[in-house]
Amino acid sequence: MKRLIQNYAVTLFVVVVVLFLIIPIPPQLLDILLVMNLSLSVIILVITMNISEALEFSIFPSLLLITTLFRLGMNVSSTRLILSRGGYAGEVIAAFSQLITAGNVVIGFIIFIIIVLVQLIVITKGAERVSEVAARFTLDAMPGKQMAIDADLNTGIIDEREARERRNKIQRESDFYGAMDGATKIVKGDSTMSIILTLVNLVGGFIIGMVQGGMDFSTALSVYSQATVGDGLVSQLPALMISTATGMIVTRSVSEGSLGEDVRSQFLAQPTAIMVAGGAMLFLAALPSTPHFALALVGAALIIAGAFLLRRMRQSEVVAAEEAAAETAPEEAPSASDYYKDISNVYSLLTVEPIEMEVGYSLIPLVDEQSGGKLINRIIIFRRQYAQEMGFVVPTVRLHDGSMLGTNQYIIFIKGEEVARGEILMDYYLALEPSNPVKEIDGIETVEPAYGIPSRWILPENKEMAEIYGYTVIDPLSVMLTHLSETIRHHAHELLGRSETIQLVENLKKSSPELVDEVCPAVVSYGLLEKILRNLLMEGVPIRDLGTILETLTDSLGNTRDPDLLTESVRGALNRTITRRFCENGQLRAITLDGEVERRIVASLTRNEQGIYLAMGPELIQPVISQLSENIKKFQELGQSPVLLTSQVIRVYLSRLLSQYFPNLYVLSFNEIVGTIQIQSIGNITMQQAADEKRTVGA
Repeated sequence: MKRLIQNYAVTLFVVVVVLFLIIPIPPQLLDILLVMNLSLSVIILVITMNISEALEFSIFPSLLLITTLFRLGMNVSSTRLILSRGGYAGEVIAAFSQLITAGNVVIGFIIFIIIVLVQLIVITKGAERVSEVAARFTLDAMPGKQMAIDADLNTGIIDEREARERRNKIQRESDFYGAMDGATKIVKGDSTMSIILTLVNLVGGFIIGMVQGGMDFSTALSVYSQATVGDGLVSQLPALMISTATGMIVTRSVSEGSLGEDVRSQFLAQPTAIMVAGGAMLFLAALPSTPHFALALVGAALIIAGAFLLRRMRQSEVVAAEEAAAETAPEEAPSASDYYKDISNVYSLLTVEPIEMEVGYSLIPLVDEQSGGKLINRIIIFRRQYAQEMGFVVPTVRLHDGSMLGTNQYIIFIKGEEVARGEILMDYYLALEPSNPVKEIDGIETVEPAYGIPSRWILPENKEMAEIYGYTVIDPLSVMLTHLSETIRHHAHELLGRSETIQLVENLKKSSPELVDEVCPAVVSYGLLEKILRNLLMEGVPIRDLGTILETLTDSLGNTRDPDLLTESVRGALNRTITRRFCENGQLRAITLDGEVERRIVASLTRNEQGIYLAMGPELIQPVISQLSENIKKFQELGQSPVLLTSQVIRVYLSRLLSQYFPNLYVLSFNEIVGTIQIQSIGNITMQQAADEKRTVGA
């Protein structure tokens, strides 16, 4: 029973409030309910001032409706009592009337009108406009925020669980501001309704008092006007606090703590402004015909407080500088000639590092941990995340400065050869341009190095405005790490060698010793396994389920020893892994091939001494590539990796051919997709389109 009451307490409360609109209540109960309404509004206002972000009080839109309904129920009940009991509606309304009017009804009316106008014109109107803008900009910024989450996930800054939490938070934030956009209309309507009820109380009271009660005009005016003012003030004070809370919660978009913490930290961080304000007050105090004592007192207090804060800030800076200077200097390294006198040290020059990264002079602070650089820690996080996702441990990344590089440049090497390079500006942010920006932001035009997205380097003070316009803003460290991580993903198959393969098998031996002893290397050699694993990594297929890979190879070796065909068998066994990798929400968006196109491609398969390859003529390959280019643009608009679905017979050969033109295109076969997945065709490659294009070119 207790649990039932807890679950339905709010529902029962709303039902009772609705009944208050119909059922009359005694003045004593009305007094209690009015005090509860006032207390509830104070609680809501205090909560909104002590939260750091709007989602901490996500029930506010619904609570706004409930409190407004509660307040209207009290207004209707008080109106019924005022009109039926000769202007008496309880002690609370009478006390507020006496407190505010002090025997003068005109003063009470003026104060009541001011409160209503302040709520209606200033607070409610402003909160309504802020809610509309926040809702629109939150919806516009959703794609950019999703891309930022994906970038952090790819670089290993966050894991899959945190990525889901962030995506859920973005959705909740969008829903919240959308609800607030409508909820502010309720507050506006509440203010309008209070004016109408006031007129009803006043006019209705005059009519009832003079016609039915036998009062003269002055008596009716005194009795019902005081009751009307008291009723209006009792209802408008909580409404004013709720309206203030509404404006407070929709303007808490960039805070880092509670309102009190933000005010204290941000005001105390500006002692110069406080001292200037104090000087201005002292200047005004020196002018004739001014309140000299008050101005001089406040001005002197501001100057003293500002000077104290400025002195404390300078002391903190001196202490920080002394701590930095007290750090021990690194030991001096031996000269190159002395080091290479030992011939064994010369052999170190012959070592080829799997992954190297050279950075320019300006980028060293990102790498140097003593200077607060976080690149190494971020690489460690990425290595862990990539191992969990793909089942392959990325080798150590060797970082060093490049004397021949530009100050803002960096180069990425795989096995001693340059594979990528980029340039970043340390004191700027990179803003990725959305497809339809609300407005262009000023900055240095460039291209994001990892994905080739048009971007701009913007100043830090423009970061917030760029996000409002729909740009995705990334700091320089994340730009460089994203480029490094995507380069490693693209070349992961090159980093897998014989020693890494053996190490993976030894790791599997800890959990499945019988399988490893039976298969490796007696049935499946390490060399063959290495080829299969490299083929999988080359096309972005995780190799984490090494046990299934070995079992499938063992079963398939009786039919063929061709690494390509064996890879296709393994891919079929990893269909759940591939499905999870490329499908979202039980749906796979893909480009498909027409039956005639597939038959033409199968007919193009040719065998030679090196194996099977595709020998497609220009009359077929050019239209296919042209149609693929158009369809891949649709995936870019959706923010997804392009996928081409085909039959297992031609998948591997078509994938190798198309990788020369579309490096980011994934070619999958139908048997690699779990049967429960719904396939949505984004486009279809047909021979009819190819013929049309051929006729157009001929014309």
